[in-house]
Amino acid sequence: MRRATIVSAAALSLLAPLVAAGPARAATVATVPLATVVDKAREVAGFWLADDAANLRAATPYTVLATAAGGERLSTGIVPDGPAIAVQPIGAENPPPGEEFATSGKVFFIGSDGRPHWCTGTSVQSKYRNLVATAGHCVFDIEAPMGALGKWVFVPAYADGATPYGLYVGKQGITHYDFEDLHDFDRGYAFATVYNGVVLSAPDTLTTVARLGDSVGGLGIAANQPLPPAADVLGHPSGLHPDGTGPYTGQSLERSSGPTFAVKPAGLRADRPVGVDSPFTASPGAAWVTGYDAGTRAGYLSGLTISVADTDADGRYDTGISPYFDTGLFQVYQDAANRWTGSITYVSG
Repeated sequence: MRRATIVSAAALSLLAPLVAAGPARAATVATVPLATVVDKAREVAGFWLADDAANLRAATPYTVLATAAGGERLSTGIVPDGPAIAVQPIGAENPPPGEEFATSGKVFFIGSDGRPHWCTGTSVQSKYRNLVATAGHCVFDIEAPMGALGKWVFVPAYADGATPYGLYVGKQGITHYDFEDLHDFDRGYAFATVYNGVVLSAPDTLTTVARLGDSVGGLGIAANQPLPPAADVLGHPSGLHPDGTGPYTGQSLERSSGPTFAVKPAGLRADRPVGVDSPFTASPGAAWVTGYDAGTRAGYLSGLTISVADTDADGRYDTGISPYFDTGLFQVYQDAANRWTGSITYVSG
């Protein structure tokens, strides 16, 4: 499932983390259009915001690939395939008051069942401050011939139909070729570029608010790092434990912290995923954050939950599972982080 890649030293330099995408990465990156035409993007925004955000409120958790049958925690580490990489986080122009984790929110879309669903998504650093990270299957439809999930948007700090920092319509989805072509969940991550945020200022009237990173900031990226002693998991867990209990509703952003380790999950096509000790039930797209500073509200994205597992067979989920962030992840990120989007309205608010 894994393929060799070659990256120049310049591409991995911390002094130039956002080098423009070039031919050397073309075979690594797979893209899919979300709403590449402005008129279509306006229709998508209207779909989610109309009728007091009725479709946002009606969306349900996305349960595709939510759980693995079980798994084994491994004592071995994971060997990076290149130099350690750390892209610095960015702060919001005007930090949101009282919103410590405003970079996190929900991505909404229409699944192959024709119904509205959501996963967790996270704003990350990029050249144009317009990039969201989430699980690959929360952008690409793995239940149908691989293509985009419909009407894709991101709402940071979402709660009960509210869009406090605007709604951001996706323009393009970007993932690793091995995920798009082979369903290799060692590459089960995705990024989505988003237009400037909008709000419904009057019936049928969209007003621009700001670029995503200007509104809420963006996490940095950590790749080819040793497994951290611990990671904070930020997501919207929902659903039942195997024992029938359901401690999470998916309605609010939750945080858990725990050690990380190599894991061998059952029933998931992945050679070297990473596990984190977490009690969360299904939480696809949840961000794994390391080096978080509460004062600056900044940290580094080092993983993304793609599934959860019960590794001690006690009938309760205890482990979140993420792809290991390696050189391939950084190549995909670099490509995505240099894509411009713009506005879907004619006049900025």
